[in-house]
Amino acid sequence: MSVIIYSTPTCPYCKQAKQYFKEHNVQYEEKDVSADSAAQAEMTKKSGGFMGVPVIDINGTIITGFDKPKIEAALKS
Repeated sequence: MSVIIYSTPTCPYCKQAKQYFKEHNVQYEEKDVSADSAAQAEMTKKSGGFMGVPVIDINGTIITGFDKPKIEAALKS
């Protein structure tokens, strides 16, 4: 399973998503879009131009924001 979270250090929803992953033992890669312009470009391309964070990529399923039902569904598939 591949999980990538595009985030910034000050984003409260990013922190909630990362905490959720930790509580459910989900390994993830974090990309800080505030410090990495390549990661920011990758995030906006994957999300169709969405500029907010978090953007979460679970096996190619793109989720914008901390949407727990969508995250849970993507993790199960």
